[in-house]
Amino acid sequence: MATRVDDCGFWQVVWLEPEAVRPVAVGGPVQRVIDWAELQSIPPVDPRGFWSPLWEAAAAVALAHLLAVSGGKRVSVPEGPVAQVFRRAIDSLLPPEPPERHLVLAGPGLSAAITDIALVPRHPQTGEVWPCDAGAVVPLSAGVWTYLAFNDDRRLVPAAYGMPAVVRRDDPPPLLPSSPFRPDGRVFLGTLERLAAVRQPWLRRIYDRVKDRPYMDPFA
Repeated sequence: MATRVDDCGFWQVVWLEPEAVRPVAVGGPVQRVIDWAELQSIPPVDPRGFWSPLWEAAAAVALAHLLAVSGGKRVSVPEGPVAQVFRRAIDSLLPPEPPERHLVLAGPGLSAAITDIALVPRHPQTGEVWPCDAGAVVPLSAGVWTYLAFNDDRRLVPAAYGMPAVVRRDDPPPLLPSSPFRPDGRVFLGTLERLAAVRQPWLRRIYDRVKDRPYMDPFA
């Protein structure tokens, strides 16, 4: 029903599997369900320069679903933050061949032109996955998805005196992580083993390889 993150280096958190739980009506005031347009983003890096454990867990869940819908074929990802989160994992876990599937961001505020695999937000209150007409859908925690889709940490100001007016610099520079991004390996395995697709031999081989070598790329 859930995956618990319990480590001395991380906040304790429990991630419920939406397919395994259901809401139950209770007495008292009804909490307002926020609109998709109100989704808040979660920063990927904390003030110390470490990757957020929420990002590591959310990306691990999405990675398991991405592998399941890939069919074992190489997947291309958009340049930028999405590539920073997923490309290293794809390079490590899927065959080194030309991409045959294509992952794109889709969701509220973005173009609806989807042709292959869509990376969409999962509503933080209802667990609903953003509906779209893609061939396959990969859900991602709404806070992480919103950051990938819309956030830009760069604050551009005019450069030093004497430089052309069109020249801009970062002030302050965006906070950069101290290491490459690593999905949470335990969350990845816990999610993958609950997917029916793990019975496919090619995906089972990936599962067994990661389980036998939990500190292999991209988890270490």
